[in-house]
Amino acid sequence: MDLFSFTECANQTHSLRALFELLVGCATREGFTEVAYGALNFEPLQLAEYPPPTVAVKWPPDWCDRYFKRKYHTIDPVVRRTPTLLRPFLWDQLGDLYHLQPDERRVLDEAREAGLKHGMSVPLFGPLGRISVVSFASAFDDADPQNHIGHLNALACLFHSAYSEIARPCNDDGCERKVPLSKREISCMRWVKEGKSSWEIGKILEISENTVNFHVKNAMRKLGATSRIQAVAIAIRLNIL
Repeated sequence: MDLFSFTECANQTHSLRALFELLVGCATREGFTEVAYGALNFEPLQLAEYPPPTVAVKWPPDWCDRYFKRKYHTIDPVVRRTPTLLRPFLWDQLGDLYHLQPDERRVLDEAREAGLKHGMSVPLFGPLGRISVVSFASAFDDADPQNHIGHLNALACLFHSAYSEIARPCNDDGCERKVPLSKREISCMRWVKEGKSSWEIGKILEISENTVNFHVKNAMRKLGATSRIQAVAIAIRLNIL
């Protein structure tokens, strides 16, 4: 499933469980069968069987049980370090980036023994300083997350955006958000949706590349998105594109 097919499917999903299963299915096709989504500094809508900070998890049952019973999230280096990193990171590289404590190394070692190998995590930053993380791991010894990091990063961002819309509380005006994008902003975002670069969009619309970037950045700001992919996902869910 390509990224825009994932977005279209997510746009028709109104259940957190179904949305998470969609993410797991896509990650599994990439060879990463173990997936977790957590909220690190706020109380989100979550699946009832998992205590905070985890929102939804697909881990080996024995590891899942041990992780929560022993409260490993308090010493998990992925949980501890995510707020300090802006980009996706590989678990195997944490030891190079930080001086890990013995208990942090133990969590990574035990996770690997439990079948979570070659893991990677995607930090996700939202409004009001909210921080979430999506983590992927493989059960296979020969998995190479570096080759999949771009696609998994995009999947995590799209999932997070769709989750945020599902979890958004209704207000007095109903659950539909009204985002006033200009005609030019919508035109640019439609071509972003098709995978066009700013240079290509400029040629199509006969405007400069800087003007395209200006309109795209305005659209991202209005949509509350931190990336073009996330902006497209939000716009699709709001029936703007």
